Amino acid sequence: MARKQTPTLTEAELRLMKVLWDVKEATVTEVMEQLPKDLHLAYNSVLTTLRILETKGYLSHKKSGRAHIYYPLVTKKQTRNHVVKHMMSSFFNDSPELLLLSLFDNDDLTKEDINKLKEMIKKEGE
Repeated sequence: MARKQTPTLTEAELRLMKVLWDVKEATVTEVMEQLPKDLHLAYNSVLTTLRILETKGYLSHKKSGRAHIYYPLVTKKQTRNHVVKHMMSSFFNDSPELLLLSLFDNDDLTKEDINKLKEMIKKEGE
C-alpha cells in the first residue's frame, strides 16, 4: 500500500528543491552534481524523489531529447508559507498567536532576537 503523501516536504525532498530553486532547472544528473558528495545518493533515488515532488505539485519537467529537465512550480516563499500554515493548523489550533508565543518561549532566543521579532511585528502592523 502506498504511503499517504504529506502536504509538507521531507528532508530529502527539501534538499532537492533547494537545488532547483538555486539553479532554476536541471536534469537528474545536474541535480546530483549539486548535492553534497558524502550523501552518496543513487541516480534512481534522486529520480524517484523528483517524481514524488512532481506528483505533489512542487515541480514539473520538460523533455530535452531523452533527458527530463526539472524546474520548480513553487517558490521558496510559497513553500515556506504553506509549511507555516500547515504547522499552525496542526500544532497551534489555527492560532498565529500561539505560534508566535511558542517562538518567544524558545530558550534558544536571545533578548536581541526577541527585540528584533518585536520590531518586525511592529513594522508589519504599520
